[in-house]
Amino acid sequence: MHSQLRWILPFCALGASRAVAETIPVERQDSNSRIAHTQLVEKARRGGIDLYFLGDSITRRWGTSDPQYHEMFANWRTNFFGWNAGNFGWGGDTVQNVLWRIRHGELDAVRPRVIVLLVGTNNLGAADATDRGDALVDEVTDGIHAILETIHEKVPGATVLLTGVFPRNDGRRGTTLIPTIRRINARLAKMADAKGVRFMDLSGRLADSDGKLVEGVTVDGLHLSVRGYQLWADALKPHLLELLGPPASTDHAPPPTGDPSAKR
Repeated sequence: MHSQLRWILPFCALGASRAVAETIPVERQDSNSRIAHTQLVEKARRGGIDLYFLGDSITRRWGTSDPQYHEMFANWRTNFFGWNAGNFGWGGDTVQNVLWRIRHGELDAVRPRVIVLLVGTNNLGAADATDRGDALVDEVTDGIHAILETIHEKVPGATVLLTGVFPRNDGRRGTTLIPTIRRINARLAKMADAKGVRFMDLSGRLADSDGKLVEGVTVDGLHLSVRGYQLWADALKPHLLELLGPPASTDHAPPPTGDPSAKR
């Protein structure tokens, strides 16, 4: 009972009147995503991962073997070599998709000590996102709550570094999603506890007070540049040093995976 309260209490801060809705995991139906999932399950089975990154394309591009992201991967190696880091990001995933993946093998047979989680921005991608208000905030935060519960069930000893949804200025919407992102992050901050979950919000490093992204931190108003990734790494490192100790001179994590469609 005590371990369950640990995960329920952060939501009590949001007000007892709002129940956390069940999030239904959703499998991606395209063949490329299914192949990628198989590859990521195999990566998990190989073990050797102490630092596990989970999320969508923003996470994926940092630690992938795809040649077009070689500068991002070089930055990944510079920052995380010796901590046995494995990347489990996949492009286009919503909170529901990430939840499905970790409930279907990608978090089995692997026992990371630290999990970095960034997800939610793809739930904001629909054309009506700015009109959905509370429903969209609930969808993202309830989904992340379900992901955290699943992590706790599968890897109870891991510490989660929960990263707030990044500001985005992409497309015609400019900064119109910023108020929704801020509301989501305010709720995520309340999910942190003294042991299992730590929250970090990089909004102040990536954007100004109006939510406008700092020049050079993204490549398209959404995905990070090398400079943006370095800001994320700088925020993570104090926690990693505390939780994992200094990086070793060798690394035994499995090699990175890439986009399966690039090989067909």
